[in-house]
Amino acid sequence: MDTKRIALVVDSCTDVPPEEIERYGMYVVPLQVNYEHESFLDKVTITSQQVYDRFAEEVPTTSTPTPAVAREVLERVVADGFDQAVIVNISSGLSATYDLMRSVSSAMPSLECHIVDTKNIGMGAGLVALAVARMLARGASFDEVRAASDGIVANTRVYFCVDTLEYLHKGGRIGNVTYAVGSLLDMRPVISCNEQGVYYTVTKAKGRRQSLKKAMAVAEQFAARFPRCFMTVVNGDAAEEAAVVREELGSTIDHAQAWYEGQISPVLVVHTGPGLIGIGVQGEGLAAPEAEGMLGSLLAKVRR
Repeated sequence: MDTKRIALVVDSCTDVPPEEIERYGMYVVPLQVNYEHESFLDKVTITSQQVYDRFAEEVPTTSTPTPAVAREVLERVVADGFDQAVIVNISSGLSATYDLMRSVSSAMPSLECHIVDTKNIGMGAGLVALAVARMLARGASFDEVRAASDGIVANTRVYFCVDTLEYLHKGGRIGNVTYAVGSLLDMRPVISCNEQGVYYTVTKAKGRRQSLKKAMAVAEQFAARFPRCFMTVVNGDAAEEAAVVREELGSTIDHAQAWYEGQISPVLVVHTGPGLIGIGVQGEGLAAPEAEGMLGSLLAKVRR
């Protein structure tokens, strides 16, 4: 089969490093960053730094891609000669982008689409897209990718720490009590996405450094379940801290096949504010049975 006829489409919050987007020829559907008097296309007409620079005057909102923009990207896919596409989206539990892409693609009979709900966000979703890209590069068929996608999603996690709970609170991601108590006691959650693709607290710690240590510990434990893994360390205006985390993880995770680094998308900046550190882990190969059994007890120790 001519695998060049299978396109790979991602939304802009499925964070993939620009060089990997170019390498695999991915198509990107941008979400929107909305200020009171103007709107921008995520990563196209606004950068993460520009969002940070405007926080003092206004905290914007975000929204899904417009149907017109989504359709334009898919029409470009068809014009480029593709008749099949794998569309990888951020979690349907956190955004309506998945439903939007399913609706728009269903109205294009000339393009057969498989929509992947990553149940993840940012570079966690990006790792899923990269796994699909590697499969297509190796010559996998459309049906093979469709059959493998649920397993790829199940083997991918992202763990992130924020420097302030303010932006998660403003975006409605945490409640008033959690925000007030956490801010007062300086309790920092390590956040991930559950099986429904919704944020939950994996563990928490007092202070920035301890929360980062716990995030690294949980990431290491998940990576240890697999014979091979792919890793990412991303940041939101915290490049120096991210470099330290990357170095520390690199000294303990020696079976990573690749490491990806970079800054999060402008849309994610809106919801997390400055200071985010995110660690993505994607396992490859069968998880070791003994590691599977140990995970619960290890997580229990981390939570204490």
